[in-house]
Amino acid sequence: MTEANPPTPRTDASPDPLSVAEAAGVAERVVENVERVIVGHRDVTEHIVTAILARGHLLLDDVPGVGKTMLARSLARSIDCEFSRVQFTPDLMPSDVTGVNVFDERTREFEFRPGPVFGNVVLADEINRAPPKTQSALLEAMEEAQVTVDGETYELDQPFTVIATQNDVEADRTYDLPIAEIDRFAKRLTLGYPSPDEESEVLRRVTGGHPIDDLEPVATAEDVLAARETVADATAGEAVRAYVTRLANYTRDHADLGVSPRGSIALLRSAQARAVLDGRDYVVPDDVQAEAEAVLAHRVRTGASSGRSGRDLIAEALESVPVE
Repeated sequence: MTEANPPTPRTDASPDPLSVAEAAGVAERVVENVERVIVGHRDVTEHIVTAILARGHLLLDDVPGVGKTMLARSLARSIDCEFSRVQFTPDLMPSDVTGVNVFDERTREFEFRPGPVFGNVVLADEINRAPPKTQSALLEAMEEAQVTVDGETYELDQPFTVIATQNDVEADRTYDLPIAEIDRFAKRLTLGYPSPDEESEVLRRVTGGHPIDDLEPVATAEDVLAARETVADATAGEAVRAYVTRLANYTRDHADLGVSPRGSIALLRSAQARAVLDGRDYVVPDDVQAEAEAVLAHRVRTGASSGRSGRDLIAEALESVPVE
């Protein structure tokens, strides 16, 4: 962004929630619209939509060229809101993300010029190519929906979602994301390579042009905010909350680093969004189980000697922890 005026302060007024059927319809329209561009990843798309409705952020982690950035762009285009993109590189500075105060010689005053983080959907492309100092520029924004520059705090407009992509090859040319930053991502998702039939369909769609060029919004920012209120109102009974707690405690008892309370909150909110996506105003254990791997696996550290991945541990937890 190039405007020299401070961003408009965020309003705390919340819209009235949609009905469950209306909120589910918003989610379904977005998923189907993204599928016009992305082939064969409906499950991942649903995970992204539920994360947004649960007020979460996403980390797409995979090899280059499988559609991570295109998926994020398709999602952003499906919602009529402010989209911005940051290409993370080794020389990127924190101020390139958050914004900077610039001295205006005419007025003899400093004016704040917002950075690309001042958007509704922010694509942080190849986030692990920038050093930790620059990565940390997103921490306050992701956790508190605000940015502090030179002692002045600026609120971010809602909805606000960071979708970060991560290149998991060329380890010698990338930086590991700090655990504190990884824990702020509600979900970590992978796409994987398409099947031969899916890849053939991708090639058919891009012949003569790319479908994303014609993609139109199917929801507004106000739709998303109202659907978020619907999700927040979804009932999560004591039995469901206890189940989430038992899963989190299982990871703490069986890993070097278990799931934090932030992770438990993310799982419950994601389960609420999954319930609404399925047309219910209450959460059942199946919702928790459907969201558990994407929400929890990246938060645990099993230790190099264990021979288990985070996904292995969460699968083990789902198998071992009873539903009561």
